Amino acid sequence: MFTYQQRADLCTNPTAKKLFKIMETKQTNLAIAADVVTKEKLLKIAEELGPEICVLKTHIDIIEDFDADLIIQLQRLAEEHNFLIFEDRKFADIGNTVKYQYQNGIYNIADWSHITNAHTVPGPGIIQGLKEIGLPKGRGLLLLAEMSSKGTLAKGTYTEETLKMAEENKDFVIGFITMKKLLDNPCFVNMTPGVQLAQGGDTLGQQYNTPEKVIKKNNSDVIIVGRGIYEAENPLTEAKKYREAGWQAYQEKIK
Repeated sequence: MFTYQQRADLCTNPTAKKLFKIMETKQTNLAIAADVVTKEKLLKIAEELGPEICVLKTHIDIIEDFDADLIIQLQRLAEEHNFLIFEDRKFADIGNTVKYQYQNGIYNIADWSHITNAHTVPGPGIIQGLKEIGLPKGRGLLLLAEMSSKGTLAKGTYTEETLKMAEENKDFVIGFITMKKLLDNPCFVNMTPGVQLAQGGDTLGQQYNTPEKVIKKNNSDVIIVGRGIYEAENPLTEAKKYREAGWQAYQEKIK
């Protein structure tokens, strides 16, 4: 079983390398899903919880008061607290279109987001389009191999074809959004959403797994937690609990 540091040493993509190094040095495999709609709330999460996380996952297009200063502040906080920014854009169009969605418009995602992600429904052209923009900037792409929502169609043949596309684009694809480890390649990072300290679900079909199950049993790498932390009475205290649970599960796994 490879440690995060060993995996960092094996990776060639600079974003993958940096992510594993951050996880090792900060001793955290926690990503926060900051699904909030104002600049103030997003920056507060980044400031308060930045020391506990390896990744801040954003949905920049739901921010009602988005401006260029938000990006400057996020980049500053990512540098200060040593975490990566993951814009959860879930690109899903043809290659030529996603190139513009990634680089242009009002968000200019490729300029500031270390990581983004994509569905593979359009076929490998979507990866090629994003790669043309992201690879020269040293960015990394996650593919949506599985999802945590009830009734998801991201399974079976879809997942198998997604894995093939990843292996054919290892210079840019750094891993997967998935419920479990799917490939043995140590340079692919597996990020799992839908994590809570207690198993269960919500009224909109989200299904939750514990950090121990995700990291130790399903052999994933990063736990993604959202409302379970930032809607808590004390988000920092809750983040520390998740960080500790995730790191403990990782240490037990690599023994």
